[in-house]
Amino acid sequence: MSEGDLAPHLSRLGLPEDEIRSYLYLLRTGPSTAEEIAVGAAEPLEVVQHSLRTLIDAGLVGAGGPDGRTITPVPPASGLQILSRRRESELEQARVATLNAYDTFRRAISPQRTDDLIEVVTGTAIAQRIQQMELSARKEIRRLDSPPYFTEGHINNAELEQLNRGEVTYKVVYARAAVEDPGRYAQNIQPCVAAGEQARVLPEVPVKLTIIDQQFATVSLPVAEADVNRSLLVVRPSSLLSALVGLFEASWRLAVPLHGAARASSAVQPIEQRLLGLLAAGANDDSIARQLGVSRRTVFRHLQRLMDHAGATTRFQLAVHAVRHRWI
Repeated sequence: MSEGDLAPHLSRLGLPEDEIRSYLYLLRTGPSTAEEIAVGAAEPLEVVQHSLRTLIDAGLVGAGGPDGRTITPVPPASGLQILSRRRESELEQARVATLNAYDTFRRAISPQRTDDLIEVVTGTAIAQRIQQMELSARKEIRRLDSPPYFTEGHINNAELEQLNRGEVTYKVVYARAAVEDPGRYAQNIQPCVAAGEQARVLPEVPVKLTIIDQQFATVSLPVAEADVNRSLLVVRPSSLLSALVGLFEASWRLAVPLHGAARASSAVQPIEQRLLGLLAAGANDDSIARQLGVSRRTVFRHLQRLMDHAGATTRFQLAVHAVRHRWI
């Protein structure tokens, strides 16, 4: 490798130009004194002496001879390691300084750091965090609900406690899978609706979402993806939170009211109101029968009575009539 090829590499290791010239001179001519290097390289003696001290400290040359004034290149392995580590340290300091400068800039234009807007909660901390946030609500909780669930059992004590105090309203859009779960329906959905929850249903929800007082939201994966990523995202005020609020409101407008959300018509029996809610959710006949605790024949009998009363010839026409006349 020529001197012209080596010089850029030495520069990348952090050696200044004066030291590089002295080192290359020694590699080219062999052991020399400072005075000889100054004359041969046409450099001021003071500059050469300073360069040699730096090269000795870096482990690239050594002083020897009878009077200790002869400078000789030494095996560079240890010296290069010293220079590499020194360079890494300088680069790390530069990286930290740049990050700190950017943080100062961010604080100047926004009081909240962008990396504070989203928090990831995993493992056993999820259930506890969900309950803490729900109990912290002061006005409203909006939720898109779908299996699987992080909490064991079906009873939602936190929601029932909030509803019983009468200070927090709940608006929940359930996925059909949640409504079709007999335990979930009987132990969670029904008691919460009876306590005052406003409930609607869609065949599927786009994401598991809870918005608390529009101050923060929790996002987790629905049943299709949950097996590969069991985690919870906490989103604080930001454009992302605003987008999640918009997503809930769009889902709410598309969803069909579940039973109990409106005053039942005298023409509809309570069991038929529940049947219409399950039908609107897309539940099949077997699932409706299980939820109501009746046989398929009884389900068909109620459906036929409702269709006759509504003048409908299809289930779709029945569902439209039920919504228009506030049967559900």
